[in-house]
Parts: sequence; C-alpha cells; structure tokens
Amino acid sequence: MRNVMAIAGKELQAYFHSPIAYLVMTVYTVLCGFVFYSSTAFFAIQSVRMEMQGGGAGMPPISLNEFIIRPILGGVLTVVLLFLIPLITMRLYAEEKRSGTIELLLTSPLTDMEIILGKFFGSMILFVILEALTFLYFTVLFIYGNPNARPLIANALGMLLYGGALMSLGMWISTFTKNQIIAGAVGLAAFLLLYLLDWVSAYSQSTVGQVMSYLALTTHFDNFSKGVIQLSDVVYYLSVVILGIFLTARSVEALKGRP
Repeated sequence: MRNVMAIAGKELQAYFHSPIAYLVMTVYTVLCGFVFYSSTAFFAIQSVRMEMQGGGAGMPPISLNEFIIRPILGGVLTVVLLFLIPLITMRLYAEEKRSGTIELLLTSPLTDMEIILGKFFGSMILFVILEALTFLYFTVLFIYGNPNARPLIANALGMLLYGGALMSLGMWISTFTKNQIIAGAVGLAAFLLLYLLDWVSAYSQSTVGQVMSYLALTTHFDNFSKGVIQLSDVVYYLSVVILGIFLTARSVEALKGRP
C-alpha cells in the first residue's frame, strides 16, 4: 500500500506542476458557482411568488434539496464531469508514453497493479477536491436555509462512485495512445455514449433497450440524487471501476509484450 500511495502522491504532484489541475479546478468552480447562483436565484423568485399568492394556497413549501441540490448534482454537474474528467485521465499513461518514461515505469520493481492503483488514486484525490468544492457551495444553504442534510450523504457517495467509474475507464483509454488530446477526445466520446444510452429506453422496451438503459451512467445516479442508496447502483459503479482497472492491467501487459 505504501508504494501505491507513493505513486498517487507523484501523480497528484504532476497535476499541480502542470496547468491541468488549475484549469480543471477553475472551470469546474466557475461552472459550479454559476449553476449554484442561478439555482438559488430561481428558488428565491419562486419562494417570493408563493408568498405573494398567500403561501402557495396549501401547497407544501419548496424544498432546497429538490430545487437546488438535486438539479445541480443529478443534472448539470454530471454532464460537466463528462468533459472535465477526460482532462484528468488523458495524461495518466499517454504522457508516460510520449515522454519515453513508460519503459522505466514498466521495468521498475513496482508491480503493474501498484502503478495502476497509484495512478487511479492520484486522479481520484483531485476529483475528491472538486467534489469538496461543490459541497462547499452547499454550506451556504445551511447557513441561510434548512435543507435536509441526510440526502447529501447519498449524493456525495454517488458523485464519488460516478467519478471513480469515469476515472477508471479514462485511465484505460489513456493506455492506447501517446497523444493526450486523442486520449481525452476518445474518453469524452465514450463517456457521452455511456451517458446517452438511457435514451434508448424512451423508444424501445426490448431486452436490448433494457440492457442499454442499465448500462447508462445516468440510470444509476438518479437514486443517489434523490438521496436513496441502493445496493444495485453501488454494485454497478464498483463493477465499472473494477472493469476499468482490469482492462488497464491487460493493456499494460500488452505494452510489455511489444518489441
């Protein structure tokens, strides 16, 4: 485990020694801030309208969780991450191949799995920082409002699993090329496809349609955004993480076999 964390620390330093971490964090923070401001402004307008109508004529009060937190996490930010995570994962192996350090890495005394897990955890630490920035915005709601805190636990777990699934697949894609731009573009295309697979269920209820809907990333995040933790959703994301790591290991083995 010590070797894994050493590799993770090296990867995290590499992110912050390049513009990648700062670019991703800046873009994410600006987008998250804009979405949060727009959502809270809409919430405030709706609240004022209900008060002017006499308290909504017996309607239940507007929920901060339903009007702000859930649309942000379950809607906008899940799409934003499809574009930002490829920027994080594109360099994991592509940069090693471009700089020629991949040979040193593959012949080091570290095992392939230690290297893979180290790179994965290094990228995940950066993702956790992004997730922390998101929930930092939500602290404002607790200062000036009274949202339900319990669903946030499910949302935080869902975001972590969602990001981990994308990270593992992006890492695997990075093993195929030494061009970071190609790795990022292919990763983005694959993520968008996995995100849009749920659209099939809108016009097809066949077995193929149901399978595609199950494989879609959005299908399994919906319950988390509602504050519900279901074992099937957790198993799905963990399975994708394991699959991505497994495929990365097979690709690394193939790299060792090249002359």
